[in-house]
Amino acid sequence: MYSRRPGRLYALYRYSVMPRTALITGASRGIGRAIAVKLASEGYQVIITCLKNDRLLEETRNIIEQTYGVTCFPFVGDMGDAETVGNLFCEITSRFQTLDVVVNNAGISYVGLFTDLSPAEWNRILQTNLSSAVYCSQKAIPLMLSNKRGKIINISSVWGCVGASCEVAYSAVKGGLNSLTMALAKELAPSNIQVNAIACGAIDTEMNQFLSQEERAALIEEIPADRFGKPEEVADLVYDLCRSHSYLTGQVIKFDGGWI
Repeated sequence: MYSRRPGRLYALYRYSVMPRTALITGASRGIGRAIAVKLASEGYQVIITCLKNDRLLEETRNIIEQTYGVTCFPFVGDMGDAETVGNLFCEITSRFQTLDVVVNNAGISYVGLFTDLSPAEWNRILQTNLSSAVYCSQKAIPLMLSNKRGKIINISSVWGCVGASCEVAYSAVKGGLNSLTMALAKELAPSNIQVNAIACGAIDTEMNQFLSQEERAALIEEIPADRFGKPEEVADLVYDLCRSHSYLTGQVIKFDGGWI
C-alpha cells in the first residue's frame, strides 16, 4: 500500500526527529518554487508565500506534499506590508514554534527610464524587494535566537552589485538588499545566525520573458557559461548555504555563469 508514495516513506524514515523549517517568500513559481521544492526534498517543513496567486501557491503546495510528504503551509499576502508579515509569523509560531531558515525571494522587476518612474512604482518595488526582507528577517530573528542557530538567505541580483541602465530602481533596491546582508551578518554572527545573499545573473524565469529571442541570444553570447541559469541551480545553492559552515556569513555570492 505504500509503494505509491515512496517520497513520504523516505521522509518519515530519514526525518524521524523534529524536521527543520524554512520560510520561502515569493514561492508560487520560478526561483521561489524551485527553492521550496528543493528544501522539501531534503526534509524541511516549508512555509511558502506569494502576493496574490493562491492557485499557483496551492499548486506548489500539492507538489511538495504529494511528492515528499512534508508539511507545507501556504500564505497569501504582501510581504512588503509589516502588518501582513506580523500575521504570517503569528501563524508560524502557532503551527511550527520554530524557524531555521528564511529565504527572502519575493521580488518584482521594473524596466524603463528612471525619469519615467512614478512614486507609486518606486514604493512598490522598494516594498516588494527590500522591505519584505527587512520585515521577514526582523520577525524571524527571535525564533532563531531561541534555537541558537539560523540561516537568512537573500535572493539578490548582479544588478545590485554593478547597476543596470533602464533598471535603476531594481538595481537600487537589490543594492540595498546586498548591504542589508552584509550589515545584518555582522550583527547576528555572535548569535550563530548566518546571513548571505545570492546575486543572480540571467536566470530562465518569467521575469526575463519580456526579452525577444534575438535579445536572449545576444545576452547568452555575453555569458561565458553560454546559457541562462536554471531556477533549480539557484535552489541547489540555497540548500548548500543552509548546510554551510557557520563561519560563512556576510557574503554576496554572484551566481551568473561568469557574466559580471
